[in-house]
Amino acid sequence: MVHSLTEEQKRLMNEGKTLPIMEDFYTIQGEGAYTGTASYFIRIGGCDVGCHWCDVKESWDASKHPLTDVDELVERAVKYCKTIIITGGEPLMWNLDYLTKKLKEHNCRIHIETSGSHSLSGELDWICLSPKKRQLPKQEVLDKASELKVIIFNNHDFKFAEENAAKVSDSCQLYLQPEWSKKDIVTPKIIDYVLANPKWKISLQTHKVLRIP
Repeated sequence: MVHSLTEEQKRLMNEGKTLPIMEDFYTIQGEGAYTGTASYFIRIGGCDVGCHWCDVKESWDASKHPLTDVDELVERAVKYCKTIIITGGEPLMWNLDYLTKKLKEHNCRIHIETSGSHSLSGELDWICLSPKKRQLPKQEVLDKASELKVIIFNNHDFKFAEENAAKVSDSCQLYLQPEWSKKDIVTPKIIDYVLANPKWKISLQTHKVLRIP
C-alpha cells in the first residue's frame, strides 16, 4: 500500500480520485481476445499476489509510484483512443468507480486485466481474468469474467485452467498463454492441449514479439 500519506491524500485515494500510477501509455494490446487492438493502458501500482514469474514486479510496491490525479489521467488517455485497459499490479486493490465514471463520460470502452483476488469496482465492459494459485479469484469475478486467460508455466497449470473454466459462465472466452520464459517448452504442450480440447484458444504475448510496450 501507499505509505506516509496525509489525511487529504488518503481521502482522495479512497474515493479513487488519485491512484498510484506506475505508467500510462498508448500501444497495441498484445494478448487475449483483443490482440492487435489500439489501446491506452493505465497500469496501477500495487499487488498483493506476487507471482514469481511476473514480468512487472516493479509494479508491486504501490508506494514507489506517484499518486496521480485521475482527472488529468483521463484527459491524457482520451486523446488517443476509446479503448482503455486498466492493469497492474492488481488494479482491483483500488476503488475504480471514479476513474471508470470519468472515462465513460468520454464514451470509452473499459477493459480490466485482473487476478480476480479482490472485489469488483467501477463500470467495466470487458473483464480479462487471469487467475493465480497464490490468491484465488473471487466467485463474483469468475461469474462476470469475459475472458479467462490462464498462464501456463508447468503441467499442473492445465489442471488449474480447467478448475477455473468450470467456474466461469458459458459465454466466457477461454485462453491458455505460455509464460514467456518457458514459451519454448510449454507452447508445444499448449498446442496439443488446444487440439485435444478445442473450447480453449491460444493467447501469445505478441507485444513482446513486436518489441512494443
